[in-house]
Amino acid sequence: QVQLAESGGGLVQPGGSLRLSCAVSESTLNVFAIAWFRQAPGKEREAVSCIRSSNDNTYYKDSAKDRFTISRDNAKNTVYLQMNSLKPEDTAAYYCAAEVDGSICSFNPHIYDFWGQGTQVTVSS
Repeated sequence: QVQLAESGGGLVQPGGSLRLSCAVSESTLNVFAIAWFRQAPGKEREAVSCIRSSNDNTYYKDSAKDRFTISRDNAKNTVYLQMNSLKPEDTAAYYCAAEVDGSICSFNPHIYDFWGQGTQVTVSS
């Protein structure tokens, strides 16, 4: 029963910042690849970022590359997504997902084994 729990979402003004957290149970974070996805109403779930367990290689959606930073703290079993310069189009439910093969860091949501419940990020006009 691996469980993921997102937190840190909220309502912010354009240009503001949030740091999302993804807490992973069972002390397994160090061997997982973790990805952040987001889904706005009426749209497909899309990848935002991913971090591999090996080498901590990171990957970003183009629109997030210069504004978002993904990082890992294995001691706290937590992955973070620092989001700066937020825009209204960033508004979505944000989910973290875990792939048990830590060498796989894909933007395809169907390959991930575990998902959190989501945390809402709303950026006002």
